Amino acid sequence: MAPECPPYEVYAIRYATVERRMEENFIGGDPHAGGMTMDYFIWVARNSQRCFVIDTGFNKQAAARRGRTFLRSPVEGLRLLGIEAAAVEEVIITHLHYDHVGNFDLFPRARFHLQEREMAFATGRHMGSPFFSRAYEPDEIAAMVKFVHAGRVDFHDGDATLVEGVSVHLIGGHTHGLQVVRIWTRNGWLTLASDASHFRQNLEEGRPFPIVFDVGAMFDGWRRLKSLVDDPHKIIPGHDPSVMQDFPAPAPEMAGFVARLD
Repeated sequence: MAPECPPYEVYAIRYATVERRMEENFIGGDPHAGGMTMDYFIWVARNSQRCFVIDTGFNKQAAARRGRTFLRSPVEGLRLLGIEAAAVEEVIITHLHYDHVGNFDLFPRARFHLQEREMAFATGRHMGSPFFSRAYEPDEIAAMVKFVHAGRVDFHDGDATLVEGVSVHLIGGHTHGLQVVRIWTRNGWLTLASDASHFRQNLEEGRPFPIVFDVGAMFDGWRRLKSLVDDPHKIIPGHDPSVMQDFPAPAPEMAGFVARLD
């Protein structure tokens, strides 16, 4: 049954990029294959009643530290859509990796929606291993803990409807508490996969991304993603450069930086 709420507009905002070897993007990747670009995004879902920012990206300093090409601050991308980060009240964090939860300090009014399992994972015993901890920034995790004590984090234990037309769904796999976001649009349901599928090939070809907590859960997550939409094209991968080619810019001056997904 279709929700009765006004449909949401959904946008991808590209803020950074990096050139990688193909073997870095797929378990079992061919070490002799050519390069493959990875893009970094945050997302927006808004209608006449609500505005959700999904993930907050990283800043210029983190880009330099980790060897990424920083294009512009995610908050500048938000401003292109007439959204001021300082006024945003709802932020969904798909997981706590550095490229999804940096810039948290630029959203002083926001409440953060997070899976309880992700916080337990990011502060638990597995972080003693660099294999699991390398994509986390301890200072960002500590800041989120402080937000918990300040009453600014809404924890979810599995699937949850935030408001009519917007829900989160626990997937796991990439991290123990990764969640995806399902959104009602003018063209039906759309799901932001985040890192449940970095590239469309991960999902379509069954090729796992190498940064993973549970490979079996990653495979199960792909099946779950497909069950959340009527059209697989409405599953939006989390880092795929094709997003900027497959979906139109809202205005010519936003080409290459903002794409409308709905």
